Amino acid sequence: MTLQDWMNATAAQLDESGVFLGHGTDNSWDEALHLTLPLLDIPFDADPSVLQRVLTDDELSRLQVAREQRIARRIPTPYITRQAWFCGLPFYVDERVLIPRSPLGELIDDGFYPWLQHEPARILDLCCGSACIAIACAEAFPSAEVDAADISADALAVAAVNVGQYQLQGRLQLLESDMFSGVGNKRYDLIVCNPPYVDADDMAALPDEYRHEPELALASGADGLDFTRRLLREAADHLTGNGILIVEVGNSAEALERLFPAVPFVWLEFQRGGDGVFLLTAQDLQQCKGGFA
Repeated sequence: MTLQDWMNATAAQLDESGVFLGHGTDNSWDEALHLTLPLLDIPFDADPSVLQRVLTDDELSRLQVAREQRIARRIPTPYITRQAWFCGLPFYVDERVLIPRSPLGELIDDGFYPWLQHEPARILDLCCGSACIAIACAEAFPSAEVDAADISADALAVAAVNVGQYQLQGRLQLLESDMFSGVGNKRYDLIVCNPPYVDADDMAALPDEYRHEPELALASGADGLDFTRRLLREAADHLTGNGILIVEVGNSAEALERLFPAVPFVWLEFQRGGDGVFLLTAQDLQQCKGGFA
C-alpha cells in the first residue's frame, strides 16, 4: 500500500465515521494528513512524490493503531501524534493541556497591530497550558521578557517541554499561579489570556473529542465566566499604564456583555476565523474596577 492509498482510505473512513473536526483541521483529508505524516516523520512541506512511497508493515501497523484511536475512541489527532501547530510553530501536546486552536494566533502574527503602541517589554500568558501563546509571543517580540502562568502543575510540565524545544529558558519563565497569585508585583505591557470559559450547557453538549481535554481548562461555572469575572477585578493591578488585556471568552461573549453593560469591551475581528475575544486597556480596567465586584 502506498501512502496515497493509505491517505485516501483514511480520509474516507474519517468521513464515514462522523468524527468531529475541531482541533486544527476542517476536512477529512487534512485530518488524515495530520494523523499520518508526524507518525512517519514526514514534514508537511515534503515533495508530493512522497505519496507514492510504499508503506512498510511496521508503518502500516502503527498507522492502523492511530486510526483506530481516532475513529473508535474519538481521541483528537494531536494527542495521538503528540504534535499541534500554532502560529506556524509545532508544539508538543498531550492530555494534560488543551490543544492549541485559538484565534489569538492571528493577533500574534500581526504583532498586535494596531493595539500595541510600542514594543512590549514584558508579556504575560495567563492560563498558558502548553505555553504556545507565550512562546509565539517570545518569537514575535525577541526583546521581551515573557511569563507563562498556569494553575496546573501538569500543564506547566508540558509547557517546559516546549520552552526547552525553543531554547527559551533564559527569557521565558514558567509560573505556577492561581490567577495572579504566583506573579507577585510584576506589571505587564501585554496580558494575553485564553482561560476556561465554557458554560454548563455547552460543557454538557461537547463532542466526544473535547472530553479528552482537561476539564479544568474548559469549564468555568454556569455561565462560563467564573474565571473572567475574577480576572477583570484583578488585571488592572498587573498592567503598566499603557498596558492592554486581551482575553478569549468564546461563546460566553454575550453573557459577559449582559453582565457588564457599561464596560467598553473592544471585540476583535479575525481574517482567519474566530470570535469572542475582547480587549481592554489598563485605563478601562481601572475606571471600571468598582463595577467588577
